[in-house]
Amino acid sequence: MRNSPPMKSLKRLFCLATVASGALLCAQMPAGLHRPAAVPDGYVVTPFGYYHPSCVVHLAKGDTVVNDGPAIQHADGTFDNIPACNYPRYTARGEVVTAGAAELPTISWSWIETIYATTNTSYGGVIETWNVPPNPTSHDGQTVYFFPGLEGGLTILQPVLGWNADFGNAWGIASWQAGAQGSGIAIESTPRRVSVGDLIVGEVMSNCSSGTLSCPTWFVMTEDAGKGSTTLPSTTSYGQTFYWAAAGTLEVYNLVQCSDYPSNGSLAFNGALYDNNFEPINVPGWSLEVWPNLTPQCNYGGQVAGVTLDY
Repeated sequence: MRNSPPMKSLKRLFCLATVASGALLCAQMPAGLHRPAAVPDGYVVTPFGYYHPSCVVHLAKGDTVVNDGPAIQHADGTFDNIPACNYPRYTARGEVVTAGAAELPTISWSWIETIYATTNTSYGGVIETWNVPPNPTSHDGQTVYFFPGLEGGLTILQPVLGWNADFGNAWGIASWQAGAQGSGIAIESTPRRVSVGDLIVGEVMSNCSSGTLSCPTWFVMTEDAGKGSTTLPSTTSYGQTFYWAAAGTLEVYNLVQCSDYPSNGSLAFNGALYDNNFEPINVPGWSLEVWPNLTPQCNYGGQVAGVTLDY
């Protein structure tokens, strides 16, 4: 990069023991005993599949992903390069994805169900709210994710609520980006712990002026309303156009039985999808997709009109 301060070694956060609380805070939970046999020991769970820990970049407060890198600019003005991942990643079902492959972690293998829409132009943003559901009644090392999001050809942006994802047997939120220019890298904002019943606000919004089809930078926020938020304030789109949107998605890892899901059985999302002029789309044309042949087979389904996912 031109006219940039000297690079310092890239620091990635994996796990920190919090002495005061006794809790374990991880960027992601390790793949458990129930992971697919093909996934190596030591890999971690993300909303995009199983990744080697070195391929997940955890942003600190004030960090920004800059467009001409990929690199991170820190609050003190220094920069870190983000090298391409040198390890293969795996789908939620254990299928290998070649390291450095240009394909986005496709929805066809890692999600259980989603309510989605597409456009032949581009979306300018999506904002959804939902409440943190009850805890699961059984604990088998499962990770459960809920999120809205926007997707382009090589990049996906998501505000994420996760159970047993960043915090052991607890709910947490973080903002995520994956598929960055085929580098095989996933980027996560600083996670925050949240409580059952909290109102979560998830937002993905273009940083450009009205009418821009392919904005170079985007704002991603996951907020625990009234308590704090965690953001990717200006993350790069890598030149992608966001033509696919999700109002709500369910994704799981290491699920053994239906009681590994939250005990309420369904989750409702409320919000709006925006076109590239930042006008709300009154009829987004949402569709529900549930992936077939799921094990265990639980109460999967939902309602497009109410933007509700059942599990």
